Amino acid sequence: MSVEILKESDGSLAPLQGKTVAIIGFGSQGHAHAQNGRDSGINVIVSELEGTDNHKAAVEAGFTPISADEAVKQADIILVTLPDEVQPTVYDKQIAPNLKAGQTFVATHGFNIHFKTIVPPKDVNVVMVAPKGPGHVVRSEFERGGGVPCLIAVHQDATGNAQDIALAWTIAIGGARAGVIVSTFKDEVETDLFGEQVVLCGGLSELIKAGFETLTDAGYAPEMAYYEVCHELKLIIDLIERGGLNYMRYSVSNTAEFGDYHMGPRIITEETRKEMKKALTEIQDGTFAKTFRGDFEKGFPWFKEARAKDKNHPIEVVGKKLRAMMPWLKSIEM
Repeated sequence: MSVEILKESDGSLAPLQGKTVAIIGFGSQGHAHAQNGRDSGINVIVSELEGTDNHKAAVEAGFTPISADEAVKQADIILVTLPDEVQPTVYDKQIAPNLKAGQTFVATHGFNIHFKTIVPPKDVNVVMVAPKGPGHVVRSEFERGGGVPCLIAVHQDATGNAQDIALAWTIAIGGARAGVIVSTFKDEVETDLFGEQVVLCGGLSELIKAGFETLTDAGYAPEMAYYEVCHELKLIIDLIERGGLNYMRYSVSNTAEFGDYHMGPRIITEETRKEMKKALTEIQDGTFAKTFRGDFEKGFPWFKEARAKDKNHPIEVVGKKLRAMMPWLKSIEM
């Protein structure tokens, strides 16, 4: 399936001229959107909770944060960058009562719109602008004169120019300098959740721990195991990022490349692929969303237990010690 890719020349800032854009949340993505938009000449206001680190950061960046209620009243475009689990409550209590016909609701991730935990009225545009990178990179690339590629999608077009508004915002934050992929809320959410759970976070974390445990159970030093199954990942990821699997395989030794083809299919087996398909089905049919929301509504007991269990895994203990020997990493310990 092919996708449409737009560039800066396919749109303009015109749909944002004379408009006020409210950024609800000055966190990882919010700080980048707010500052990039302001630097592009757009009238940006920020909503943050007083007394929080994000509120302090917004003030230091030159904004005067206000409540979400007031921000929605003043804005033409409302961009929500809060955590997925928090958004429905803020929407119901502060955003929805103040929405007016013709406004535009912008999501940076489609989770709540797609799974209908947020349902804006029909007379409001609902679009998505999702940079494919963390907020600090969205900001640094903009300052460098570049941009992070973005996805845009239109869920609801009340004014007839919803996509123009979404594209204009990617121009304002620098994303259109790199390229804009036209997608849907459904495709963005389902592929994003699948990638996180099966490969990038869930799959990778379990693979690292399993590799570490296999080596240490066999009597190898934890320090050696850490280097081989965790520390050297960055080398491989950097190669893949620059030139894909082919460049990575070109760059490593013949022994490593041979081992890749020889052992990879024995680790990722047909049973693994069946579980991947099952995971995708649970994402598509809403099972994961219900499980996530259900645990959140109980206070995240399962989530907190899982986090605590892994926090002191032996690979984390030895990793902390070894990272302290590598000051160039500027390591961060949680």
